[in-house]
Amino acid sequence: MTESTDGTLFTPTRLGAIEVANRIAMAPLTRNRAIEGRVPNPLAIQYYQQRASAGLIIAEATQISPLGQGYLDTPGIYRQAQIDAWRKVTDAVHAEGGRIVLQLWHVGRVSHTSLLPEGEVPVAPSAIRANAKTFTANGFEDVSAPRALRLEEIPGVVQDYRQAARNALTAGFDGVEVHAANGYLIDQFLRDGSNHRTDEYGGSIENRTRLLEEVVRTVVAEIGAERTGVRLSPTTPASDAYDSNPQPLFERAVERLDAIGELAFIHVIEGATGGPRDNIPFDYAALRAKFRGSWIANNGYDKASAEAAIASGYADMIAFGRAFIANPDLVERLRNDVPLSDFNPDTLYGGGAEGYTDYPSMSGSNVAE
Repeated sequence: MTESTDGTLFTPTRLGAIEVANRIAMAPLTRNRAIEGRVPNPLAIQYYQQRASAGLIIAEATQISPLGQGYLDTPGIYRQAQIDAWRKVTDAVHAEGGRIVLQLWHVGRVSHTSLLPEGEVPVAPSAIRANAKTFTANGFEDVSAPRALRLEEIPGVVQDYRQAARNALTAGFDGVEVHAANGYLIDQFLRDGSNHRTDEYGGSIENRTRLLEEVVRTVVAEIGAERTGVRLSPTTPASDAYDSNPQPLFERAVERLDAIGELAFIHVIEGATGGPRDNIPFDYAALRAKFRGSWIANNGYDKASAEAAIASGYADMIAFGRAFIANPDLVERLRNDVPLSDFNPDTLYGGGAEGYTDYPSMSGSNVAE
């Protein structure tokens, strides 16, 4: 097989303190396979090890607290058993020469009472129910009505992110990605469709970007800017996300992130998550121009468009999501222009090894090599 040498997709780079072997990131993918106690499934060790040739693995969204959970069988990073289980995953990835960060997640209003501690309801910036569904023991159900976070509760949420970041490094992760995208808690505070607050966290763009900055500053103070990334999704409608004027909102959000210090990266979903890239007009280059650190672009890229984005200097890495599910050796397939395998949609969420660790590499193996 002749190795492709065009473009810079396969050259090393650095994201803050994280040295990566190539410019291909594995985007976070919720697979709903955690076991009792919201502990990562032992199968996750093999799953991530198989995909360690990615320049950077961004591990699946992982809740920072019991109240941050929104889907059945998603893992946490707030108990010792979870930290211990994640350590086995990071050790396996590092043994293959890979790099891995953990996505820190609080779903906010995108949850169901059956998934939360007894007597709790989802929390949100405002008591506005999302037009969205979530995955529970009964399958996909409408999310529950939320309550608005009280002003005095917000510092506790920020501290949950701080502790989760510390726990992630204790578990051996190379850094974290603060999940501020896809209509989850931080994104809910950003957008005027879900944030109707009248205090210092609502109303103006400055107020609505306050929680994002506070969370990221707190995480940076705990683990360092060079190990902290952030994910944004300016135009996605995922989880009923909506803002009346996203361009100035997200330009200001990026300005505030840049002012914190030299973050490891910002990771941007362009367009609708898993859908069209041009769902509404938006100037992503204007965001890029406001950030001095590394830029990871995501959504709908193929090899040619990924190489063009990197060669032009627009992006430093390209994140691929679902392509990694059925192609554990995606980097080599892209390098050698090998057709990609399709995943089985019936095994995406929940279950065991089928559709998780049994997809073969080009060599026919499903064991990390």
